Amino acid sequence: MAKSLSKIWLRGLKRLLAIQTEHATKTAKRSTTRPARPAAAKPSAKVRPIKPTAALRTPAKREAPRAAVRESRVRPRASAWASGAWTRSFHSAPAAPGRLVNHLQYGLYIPAGHALESMPLVVMLHGCTQSIDEFAEGTRMNVLADRFGFAVVYPEQSKHVHSHRCWHWYDSGDSAGGAEVRAVVSLVDALVAEHGFDDERVYVAGISAGAGLTALLAVNYPDRFAAVALHSGPAFGEARSGITAMDVMRRGARREPAELVDELVDVAAYPGMPAIIIHGDADHVVAPVNADQLAEEFLRLNRMVDAKGSRKSGDVREERKNGVVTRDYVRSGRRVVRLCHVQGLAHAWSGGDDAVPFHSAKGPDASSMVWEFFKHQRRVGAESAATAASAASR
Repeated sequence: MAKSLSKIWLRGLKRLLAIQTEHATKTAKRSTTRPARPAAAKPSAKVRPIKPTAALRTPAKREAPRAAVRESRVRPRASAWASGAWTRSFHSAPAAPGRLVNHLQYGLYIPAGHALESMPLVVMLHGCTQSIDEFAEGTRMNVLADRFGFAVVYPEQSKHVHSHRCWHWYDSGDSAGGAEVRAVVSLVDALVAEHGFDDERVYVAGISAGAGLTALLAVNYPDRFAAVALHSGPAFGEARSGITAMDVMRRGARREPAELVDELVDVAAYPGMPAIIIHGDADHVVAPVNADQLAEEFLRLNRMVDAKGSRKSGDVREERKNGVVTRDYVRSGRRVVRLCHVQGLAHAWSGGDDAVPFHSAKGPDASSMVWEFFKHQRRVGAESAATAASAASR
């Protein structure tokens, strides 16, 4: 049985790599005919220059090794369409067991012409085999950041931690997924303190394994984030290893999703977490049933269904338009969970740049959908959250 499951895991990784190879081949064919992108627009001279995190400033040449930090302001191709500042650096996160240091690479994009103070922050978590430059380019989230005035940070998984850059979403242990979510939270706290971002409007979005880590952040750090977005993500709570993670990805959770949530969280005390879930119905890497199970899990986290998954509060509104089935779960006139199934979309970011692996021009613009959902959400303070949880449990 173990041998059989190992083969399933290896086949899944080969499928991911095959998709990336296919995209690379298509991109090479387009390169001879595709016009060059325009040069990046220079930020206005009136805009205050962006400072890197205090602990991460570029050192003098002869400075001690402990202060040595590599930092680059070279724009990824995605930023050629945007006018803000892109800083690539790393954050010294709390060390995980067995590691002397825990450096988290990241890219930070801050739009020009907007006040830094009280600016929202969107955390973008890439999927397996992706780099943050590819994720920024494929999603075009930086372009939206320019338009609507929010910052974007892209944490990057190290190849030293996972050879395919996968986040350990299925393992919350201190040396795996637990260390990764602590590193992301530590990075967010450092950026909020340094730049004055609005700590009540910090959001997380991820695709595939990045969506899995997003769920882990939502479960363990609900006091840090106002809302989450999960694109092509697996149901959480059942997988405990790479092999069982692949099983969930291929078939969905075998147990009742609401019951899985109750094993992880004290739902009565949980402050709630608004979520938008987007999934392609032609996804052969993460089965579409995972999206429905994720919706039920977040409905349970928001106390809109009981432990068996039966609805206990709120209304459901469904819309079918342009190949997208959208289901909104609404309570007191406020959208709490949104589920979107995109017809014909494979394992890729909907409405993205299809020249980049795991992004597809097919379907609506997922980045716009995510921001449209996020902008109406604000994290409830601890005192108000406790009151709301008490009222909802009655």
